[in-house]
Amino acid sequence: MYKYRPKGGLHNLENQERRNDVIIGRNPVLEALRGEREIDTVFVAKGDRTGVIKKIAAMAAEKGIPVKDVSPQKLEFMAAGENHQGVCAVAAVRKYVSVDDIFTIAEERGEPPFIIIADEIADPHNLGAIIRTAEAVGAHGVIVPKRRAAGLTASVGRASAGAVEYVAVARVSNLAQTIDILKDKGVWVYAADMDGGNWCQTDMTGAVALVVGGEDGGVGRLIKEKCDFVLSLPMNGQINSLNASVAGAVFMYEIARQRAGIEAINKKK
Repeated sequence: MYKYRPKGGLHNLENQERRNDVIIGRNPVLEALRGEREIDTVFVAKGDRTGVIKKIAAMAAEKGIPVKDVSPQKLEFMAAGENHQGVCAVAAVRKYVSVDDIFTIAEERGEPPFIIIADEIADPHNLGAIIRTAEAVGAHGVIVPKRRAAGLTASVGRASAGAVEYVAVARVSNLAQTIDILKDKGVWVYAADMDGGNWCQTDMTGAVALVVGGEDGGVGRLIKEKCDFVLSLPMNGQINSLNASVAGAVFMYEIARQRAGIEAINKKK
């Protein structure tokens, strides 16, 4: 059967896909901020913080929504040919929760908290994959920072293969302070990073939070210092690191194994 192919081929299809979660222009962004729609990030043209743009930035800041100054070229790409008027916003595919909500989910399940912290994961595909694995292992929630990190965009939703609909995601202004709060609530915090202890010889039962670092620099220095343990995976090949979501998945399943009380097979004698 003949299928309609939009003019412009795959490039046009990508533009259409971007429009699904991008709000374009001053009035549409204003109305989205005034309404109940969950906004992930507002993007404004560099150097333009006057008039309506200034009002939009102030409204976003009041709601705790990140505002990023970007080039006109970035806005043109996001708008896919439409008149952006110096501003675009990206809608979140799901409402963010609070950190307390994650603890409530654990309490309702009668389980010690199992939390994933994504420290500056900028690639939406990585964040989506982390959320997908978090759902598979039964984690109670994921915590992401507001700055320098991916949020719950449509790309993240697609990469999660629908898991974003089932996993609570909290967005916080200060990860270091959030880790202090978790520790005050009895949660042990583990960082997955290089030059750490043996990942499979560490007790990760009980209330646990796993920190997975960003694609470029791994877990940040301050965040690492806040953690109770730093753990590493063995790297026996020529490269010295794994993709963030892959490393995170290995650690998450080790935590899930320990929480389930599944014993490792003893080496044959």
